[in-house]
Amino acid sequence: MTLQRTRIKICGITRIDDAVAAARAGADAIGVVFWPGTPRLVSHAQARAIVAVLPAFVTVVGLFVDPEPEAVRAALAAVPLDLLQFHGSEPAALCRSFGRRYLKAIPVKEGVDLLECTRPYGDAAGLLFDTHLAGDLPGGTGRVFDWQRLSEGVRREIGSRLILSGGLDAGNVERAIREIGPWAVDVSSGVEERDHDGRPRRGLKDAGRIAAFVQGVRSADGRVGTGA
Repeated sequence: MTLQRTRIKICGITRIDDAVAAARAGADAIGVVFWPGTPRLVSHAQARAIVAVLPAFVTVVGLFVDPEPEAVRAALAAVPLDLLQFHGSEPAALCRSFGRRYLKAIPVKEGVDLLECTRPYGDAAGLLFDTHLAGDLPGGTGRVFDWQRLSEGVRREIGSRLILSGGLDAGNVERAIREIGPWAVDVSSGVEERDHDGRPRRGLKDAGRIAAFVQGVRSADGRVGTGA
C-alpha cells in the first residue's frame, strides 16, 4: 500500500518568525500576498526578507487578485517567487503570460459547474478550491464550503492539481483529507493568532496552530487508504 503525503501551504505570511515557524513545522510552501485589499498585504521588501530566511525546498508563492500585469512583473523582479497564484477572475491568458508556473483559485459558488470553471486553466500547476463569500475577502475567510461539491468526477479529472482551501484548521483538516484526498491543502486564517473575541488576527500566524495543523495533515496521511 502506498500512502500519499499531502503537501501543505501556509498562506498570508507577513512576518519572518511566522515563515520560520512554517518551515520548521514541515510546510512545503508559504504564500505572500501582494493584493492591497487585505491586511495580509506585504511589500516587496517584506517579502524579500521573508524569503531570505527560508531553507531549501520551501516553495514561495506570490498571490495576486486581478492585478495589472505591471504589478506582477514588478513583484517578480523584486522577489524570488517560485509560483504565482491568481485569486480573482483573471483570464487564463493573463495567468500564463508571465512565463512562470501558476496556481488558479476557483471560487466555490452555488449553482456553478466547477469543472467548467477549471477548463480554461488547463496549464495551471494547481487548481485551488476556496470558499466564496459575497462582500468578503476573495480568500482566507475562515469559512468552509461543502466538500461534497468536489465530486468524485471533479476529483478524478483534476487529479494531482487539486488543492483544498477554505476554512481549514487543525480541527478539520484530517477529515477533509480523508474525504477528498487532495494533493495539497492551503491554510491562512486557520493558523492565525486570535483576538480577545476569538477572531483571527489576519496576517499574524500562531506557531502552535501551524504545528497542530501540520500534525493533523500527517495524521490523515497515515490513515488514507487504510479504511480508518
